[in-house]
Amino acid sequence: MTGQTLAIGPYGDQERAALMSELGAVHLPGPEGLDRLAPENRAALRAVAYKGHAPFGAAEMDRLPGLGLIANYGVGYDAIDVHAARARGIRVTNTPDVLNDDVADLAVGMLLAQARGLVAADRFVRSGDWAAGRDFPLQRKASGARAGILGLGRIGREIADRLAAFKMEIHYHSRSEKETPGWIFHAEPVSLARAVDFLVVALVGGPETAGYVSAEVIEALGPDGVLVNISRGSCVDEAALLDALETGRIGGAALDVFVNEPRIDGRFLGLGTVVLQPHQGSATHATRAAMARLQRDNIVAFLAGRDPLTPVA
Repeated sequence: MTGQTLAIGPYGDQERAALMSELGAVHLPGPEGLDRLAPENRAALRAVAYKGHAPFGAAEMDRLPGLGLIANYGVGYDAIDVHAARARGIRVTNTPDVLNDDVADLAVGMLLAQARGLVAADRFVRSGDWAAGRDFPLQRKASGARAGILGLGRIGREIADRLAAFKMEIHYHSRSEKETPGWIFHAEPVSLARAVDFLVVALVGGPETAGYVSAEVIEALGPDGVLVNISRGSCVDEAALLDALETGRIGGAALDVFVNEPRIDGRFLGLGTVVLQPHQGSATHATRAAMARLQRDNIVAFLAGRDPLTPVA
């Protein structure tokens, strides 16, 4: 396998070491470094282990004439031009399921943090205001509320199961109606937003879902509604969300993803109704190790002539 695998992206030391020891991989920080490889070395490459959000499209694929597999690190693979890969006979894989619990846990934690003002309460205690005899403002009850899940896939289902344990009435929108324990289906997202108190975005990224949470959806959520996003920043009309937050036309938000992360719009920083996270949905030691393992297993299977374990194309 030595010389057949290229790792591209911001891999940690342990991840790079495993890619090198198991697959003999060469590492590049980003796809812009492809031209630094000698043509004969590029021609020998059959698999790419990909990590990050930099676009990997037709031009990059054409620099690797022997490429047969792009193994993505993460469940979201919107940085990879899947249509271009299919046209060239290149397989694409991702790392689903192993991160479902962590992302769902964070979604619930963010919802609770926004509703109960946990970040502000922490600052209140640290500032000495509590010790000085001041009262922290009353917050919002979460249990028993109406929750909407926008995208009832693997992760959306895990989030819904958790919120149901909080005695929440579960509504959802998906491409088709699912078999559920009596959850309420909405054929389009505006109806979903209008019916719920908390709207959790659990869509896949990519062109098909860009701006799916539109200005109309945000308006339907209303001045008491809260938006929680753990999918992709591109799924939300961010300008419309900021306008609604600043004018009080939406009650608040809890966001782990943004359009231009990590350089997010500075307007978010002045909003007290928003919980901000650094895209850490899957960021635990155990889950990141499992994601890296599955990525390598997909490459091992492909190079051995077997079907990849988790193909998306």
